[in-house]
Amino acid sequence: MFNFFAYMSRMKYIKRWNLMRSTTQENIMEHSGEVAQIAHALAVISNTYFDGNLNPDRIAVLGLYHETSEVITGDLPTPVKYYNPEIHKAYKDLEKIANNKLVGMLPKELQPTYNDLTNPEGLEEQIVKAADKISAYVKCLEEVKCGNGEFKKAQKSIKQQLDQNPLPCVKYFMEKFIPAYSKTLDELD
Repeated sequence: MFNFFAYMSRMKYIKRWNLMRSTTQENIMEHSGEVAQIAHALAVISNTYFDGNLNPDRIAVLGLYHETSEVITGDLPTPVKYYNPEIHKAYKDLEKIANNKLVGMLPKELQPTYNDLTNPEGLEEQIVKAADKISAYVKCLEEVKCGNGEFKKAQKSIKQQLDQNPLPCVKYFMEKFIPAYSKTLDELD
């Protein structure tokens, strides 16, 4: 018996933004789906407009698995995770240990594939991290739009980080797609 996918199913129980008062709760399974969509789009945009050579389908799957360690570690709030370099490094090490433990819950023949999915590197990792940041920004937009001032500071901070991202596909997504997230359903029609 192998426990990997039973653990993955528990992603729906790990709440995000757990130190913030939210109008809508979000779990890491929902978040990972949104990250997968955005990461896929960033890869397509990169290939279409900026001579990229990415596999959008692979990038989407990397997005689905980017939070797997949190079924063991939980979602550590950003202010804690980035409090200082030592804590950040320790948390990164803990994530790697958690991912290795999870991958070890698969048949040996499947482990290389899932080890690769839970430990992306290079440009693929940058794309998924950018999609993760965009997803967080979208959450802030939604919360502020609902009148929740709790997310204003996070929105500003995340926007600054995205504005500094060197990937042209991120700038494109922010300019062409993000404004629509502030619209009402009737305005989208």
